Amino acid sequence: MRIRIIEQQSFNALGGICQTIRPFAYCPMRRAKPSPISFTHSFLRISRCSASVLTVTTEEEMEQAFDARKAALLVQELRKSFNSGKTKSYEWRAAQLQSISKMIDEREKEIIQALQLDLSKPELEAFVSEISMTQSSCQKALKDLKRWMAPEKVSTSITTYPSSAEIVSEPFGVVLIISTWNYPFLLSLDPVIGAIAAGNAIVLKPSEIAPATSSLLAGLLSEYVDRSTIKVVEGAVPETSALLDQKWDKIFYTGSTRVGHIVMAAAAKHLTPVVLELGGKCPAIVDSNINLEVAARRMIAGKWACNNGQACIAIDYIVTTKSFAPKLVAALQLTLEEFFGKNPLESQDMSRIVNLYHFKRLAKLLDEDGTSDKIVLGGQRDENNLRIAPTILLDVPEDSLIMQEEIFGPLLPILTVDNIEDGFHMINSKPKPLAAYLFSDDNGLQKQFVQNISAGGMLINDAVLHLTVPTLPFGGVGDSGMGAYHGKFSFDAFSHKKGILYRSFKGDASTRYPPYTPEKQRLLKALISFNIIGIILALLRWSEK
Repeated sequence: MRIRIIEQQSFNALGGICQTIRPFAYCPMRRAKPSPISFTHSFLRISRCSASVLTVTTEEEMEQAFDARKAALLVQELRKSFNSGKTKSYEWRAAQLQSISKMIDEREKEIIQALQLDLSKPELEAFVSEISMTQSSCQKALKDLKRWMAPEKVSTSITTYPSSAEIVSEPFGVVLIISTWNYPFLLSLDPVIGAIAAGNAIVLKPSEIAPATSSLLAGLLSEYVDRSTIKVVEGAVPETSALLDQKWDKIFYTGSTRVGHIVMAAAAKHLTPVVLELGGKCPAIVDSNINLEVAARRMIAGKWACNNGQACIAIDYIVTTKSFAPKLVAALQLTLEEFFGKNPLESQDMSRIVNLYHFKRLAKLLDEDGTSDKIVLGGQRDENNLRIAPTILLDVPEDSLIMQEEIFGPLLPILTVDNIEDGFHMINSKPKPLAAYLFSDDNGLQKQFVQNISAGGMLINDAVLHLTVPTLPFGGVGDSGMGAYHGKFSFDAFSHKKGILYRSFKGDASTRYPPYTPEKQRLLKALISFNIIGIILALLRWSEK
């Protein structure tokens, strides 16, 4: 078999932008001990630097490119498996969830290594934010699956007496899950866990912007779960487009608002329901009535210790009063140095920027006229290693680029207002965010914030942690998305709620059938309006007649 090493040029991708990829070395099929600079799976070993990835294409693979025809065959195969009924049983669902749990335990080192290759994600951060959260979702589903699957008994009305009713959760069928690159393990498997729990057949499309994790997921899932009902398709725009051309029973997409429009338009052609987990500019209002030391730590954890700001719920900008801003900046500066040292570009406790495109995008935000002179802390860059130091900007223009688009990186604008309540108007003037944060001990201000700010979710006196609570729905509103998941909400996201009414042949009343006499009309109106006196009078008149 001849091998072609392809140097790919920059192109717009549905999950982001892939930059020029430099060829390194191809090793024949073999097992090798993983090292800090190599990623190994059953078929390929890739050695790479922080900004480059090897793409190896065989002529056979080029001839067998994944196109719309192959996508259609894949969906047909999965639909056949789903129609066999195997995914609907508790035993199948529990077995797949147990296999994923086992996979996470057995392959933890490989998962951490893939995340290190894709994002230079610190080991502890990778474990806490990706591995343990995925495992928790799996264990939650296993623990509660029987209860989730059980029909829900509901009351009936007098008009159907005697009767009983229930809501049955049934799987949608064959579902497509398109994942993203910033938390490539968690955000791939978390919705997959919900789809399995609900009894669906699944295609997972991981992000090509995190190639090591994408390749790992493809290999591990084919090894651990039922390959006849759960598939992984790797690739970029052509593969994703081929998948979106198909008719699915549900599509779950995590990524940008721009691509969310594309996904929703594709789904609309087939009237396919969607869950869109998007993003937006997540604000934090910071009152002066706080424990500043604790608040500064939590803000940093919700920004720079959160994949270096590359998270859809990371704090995007802060609003505080003019008088309090200097104290806030000083507290953040002190804590940032404590966390990441005097030279944060060398810190091993912070992820790098995912690729060169996003590095240059962030640099463009910083270098804009009217913004570059607003930097009060940080701003240092290392393009070769794709690193940007934590950067704070004070009172950037509201019409600047950095305030018009989601930052998704280590830049944090702080905007000042005369009164803290003025920040509400600033937030409401922008599209609804995925998350909104308030730091304040003022109960009245907390109530105002909850009542007057619309966001996918909220957290008071902390950041990001609300997504770890499985009893809370996680999802957006407006431009930040639609639908929600986590815990039972994940099960519900991939389930159709089928209402069922049961009746026997007893107690059949002639009142509902023609001819519609005046007596029947009086009785029916009384029954429908639940007018007890009217029912009695109607029955008395009927009996008299």
